[in-house]
Amino acid sequence: MNTTDLTHLLLAVQRGETSVPEALAQLRDMPSRELGIASLDHHRELRQGYPEAILCQGKTVDQVATILHHLVTEHEGNVLATRATEAVYEAVAHLDPRLRYNPLGRTITLLRKPLPVPPGPIAIVTAGTADVPVAEEAAETATVFGNPVERVTDVGVAGVHRLVGALDRLRAARVVIVVAGMEGALPSVVAGLIDRPVIAVPTSVGYGASFGGLAALLGMLNSCAGGVGVVNIDNGYGAACLANLINRL
Repeated sequence: MNTTDLTHLLLAVQRGETSVPEALAQLRDMPSRELGIASLDHHRELRQGYPEAILCQGKTVDQVATILHHLVTEHEGNVLATRATEAVYEAVAHLDPRLRYNPLGRTITLLRKPLPVPPGPIAIVTAGTADVPVAEEAAETATVFGNPVERVTDVGVAGVHRLVGALDRLRAARVVIVVAGMEGALPSVVAGLIDRPVIAVPTSVGYGASFGGLAALLGMLNSCAGGVGVVNIDNGYGAACLANLINRL
């Protein structure tokens, strides 16, 4: 439940269209719902501006299925599960025909609730095709939160001239997520060319001395260009959460 839902509910009670018991029934799971294996935070969208997501990594298929069953059958909002496997999707696909699996981004999404349209799109830029899985996690997350998404793929510094043709699309965005592995140089280049906040996402893509994304992370933290914020390695979800908040200010 978000501020719009709560406002509509309170106004309906005020007008006599909804009884107090009916309103209480809708609020019964606020602020959380205890499932035994998990305590679902139904208050998060009201509190933070975006709903709770399910991190499937580290959970069994049955645990994820139990959580998703509750969200799909007893919850009215959009649903997002990250780091999901094909086996998880197959276990829950019957819950709603609108459930969609993105094998690259490893996300399961259910879009069924229109959200207020933010002022502009979030651009998601990848340095190389190998960075696309992390970018797709960010794109799916941003979409579930109601943001238009502009994808710009494979414009890394090994052929930086490719970036020039996409600058108009980046400048039209409200915030830009830049996903890169190797030495992680692309966010600095992008930030030096546009007047938009840049969220840098280091990926674990790279050869031995990239240390699983640590080299890219350190490179991004030492960006010469201003206006660059950095999230953790492979954290497309976290980047999209931050971009969503910026986009809705």
